Amino acid sequence: MNNIKTLGELKKSGYVSKSIKQEIRDNLIVKIKAKENSFPGILGYEDSVIPDTERALLSQHNILFLGLRGQAKTRMARQMIDLLDEYIPVVAGSEINDDPLNPISRYAVNLIEEKGNDTPIAWLHRSQRYGEKLATPDVSVADLIGDIDPIKAANLKLSFADERVLHYGIIPRSNRSIFVINELPDLQARIQVSLFNILEEGDLQIRGFKLRLPLDVLFVFTANPEDYTNRGSIVTPLKDRIESQILTHYPKSIETSLAITEQEAAISNEQSSRVKVSDLIKRLIEQVAFEARGSELVDKKSGVSARLTISAYENAVSAAERRAIINGEKETQVWLSDLIGIIPSITGKIELVYEGEQEGPYQVAFNLLERSIRTQFGLYFPNPDTLKKKSRKEATPDDNPYKAITRWFDAGNSLNNFFETKDEDKVQLLYKVDGLHALVKKYFKGANEKENALLMEFVLHGLSAYSLISKKVLEGKIEFKDLMGSMLNIGNQHFSEEDFNEDDFN
Repeated sequence: MNNIKTLGELKKSGYVSKSIKQEIRDNLIVKIKAKENSFPGILGYEDSVIPDTERALLSQHNILFLGLRGQAKTRMARQMIDLLDEYIPVVAGSEINDDPLNPISRYAVNLIEEKGNDTPIAWLHRSQRYGEKLATPDVSVADLIGDIDPIKAANLKLSFADERVLHYGIIPRSNRSIFVINELPDLQARIQVSLFNILEEGDLQIRGFKLRLPLDVLFVFTANPEDYTNRGSIVTPLKDRIESQILTHYPKSIETSLAITEQEAAISNEQSSRVKVSDLIKRLIEQVAFEARGSELVDKKSGVSARLTISAYENAVSAAERRAIINGEKETQVWLSDLIGIIPSITGKIELVYEGEQEGPYQVAFNLLERSIRTQFGLYFPNPDTLKKKSRKEATPDDNPYKAITRWFDAGNSLNNFFETKDEDKVQLLYKVDGLHALVKKYFKGANEKENALLMEFVLHGLSAYSLISKKVLEGKIEFKDLMGSMLNIGNQHFSEEDFNEDDFN
């Protein structure tokens, strides 16, 4: 079909014009019938956002994606390109992709009147039928709609009242295309008003020049919920003209979040061959985002993007890779001590409320990591809080599997876990702690040597998260000690015997 070069050839071919919304609807129906995924790579929306979007497209609606940052709103819009026909015919030279069978610009109408069936035809690929604009306060009507071009008027010797002197903005140039405005509330109210007629009546007004131009555009808008932003809002008449408003959301499960990070993280082949990442480490990283979204120190109105865990995963792998390079190791795994390297990925991805600012971004990020360890620890090993609640009469020798470990630290022993320690040295260090290896083998009988060592390190971090032993992150190392000794070394604080329950440490 795209071998056709003139209007006459196009008419003889039997080509039938469609609106872009009809075109998308027809192609979507084909995908649904074939049970194909309409939005491949979009995970976690299979039973919510994707069905809502499909219904909106079948209804030939303009769409508003409403949700917090990092919820794949723009990606959903960009993937709609795949629902377009591969090529469509346009009048050659047209600035606004005029349909040869239904021209709307003065240029195309005059050209067809002049040349008739010899009017030259060009073919537009679907990849070129997408326009996108980030709404910022400095966006003008001229940017979106257009303006009068005095230079064009002078060159063509035309008055400003002639349609041919108009310079079209990005929306008319997106005729027969998908056009996306991201962060719609950031657009000034007077600019939003300029979109009314385009959405409903199909005419334009440029500096008092009223122009009937029935544009064929699928509009997709993205925004944060109005109640969640102080930057602006969507004016009510514009919101009323957008037929479908679709709410997006963050992953509802760790498994979905894991799949998204696995899909999106940019890990090189060199890193993958050198650094192994266990499922435990992956889950700890994902848990950080879940903890952040529930934290009272993090601004829920801003949201916590999926980009946090993607960046954190990349940093964790790079931390292990750097250590391996320093030590001359050909292969390593991500240890829990490497997760200190993900702190910069957290601090840059969360907005803090006042109390969080007082705490400091680094401390908040570190606390989120600790809470992640605490949450996940209870899924791998017996919950220490449950053990503490049992009375001495109810307790049996097997009720506290951590007794040997805490007693080793209570005896004055400590463990210094240096960030750049070689793997074999780290393993030997972990085996020094009484009861640590026996505990891991008890609950994970099938674990191999590397998994055992990682789980042993996890136990130490987990016990510190439950305040059974002390953990201090110092320059270049993590120090594990007994909790009592660490407390007695704190400033001028004084503790009485009533402050401690013997069952908590035995």
